[in-house]
Amino acid sequence: MTDISFQRLDDSFDRWEELLELILASFAYMTGLIDPPSSALSLTPQFLREKTRNEIAYVALDGDRLAGCIFCRLEPSSLYIGKLAVLPAAQGKGIGRRLLKLAETTAQELGLDVLQLETRIELVGNHATFAKWGFAKTAESRHAGFDRTTSIEMRKVLT
Repeated sequence: MTDISFQRLDDSFDRWEELLELILASFAYMTGLIDPPSSALSLTPQFLREKTRNEIAYVALDGDRLAGCIFCRLEPSSLYIGKLAVLPAAQGKGIGRRLLKLAETTAQELGLDVLQLETRIELVGNHATFAKWGFAKTAESRHAGFDRTTSIEMRKVLT
């Protein structure tokens, strides 16, 4: 793997279809595993473009190829992490951790000391990875129409 570079998304970014493909490839393993299905399945290139206007987003580039992304939404007391995605072939190489480090830096620049995310209850591997990266479970929630926990909230306090 070549050196990974990172780019904050802005109006000059024009690879929305490729970004959508990256997210869908990264989340594909969840199909049939989580219920309800991932909201990633309803994303469109236009929605991602709009999302970037309201959130802070970064992509990881392996040469010229998109290898990962992260979206960060400003909340009153935290920076919410959403759509953290790394191509399956690029996983295990530190890209997700480096994207989260960018989110940490962004949060601190905004005067925030907490990162927050949600992960599906079924994705115990994700729970373990986020715990290894300093996140702790802080709440459980359920999607509308479900009588069981479908997601957990995890937070990381930044020092």
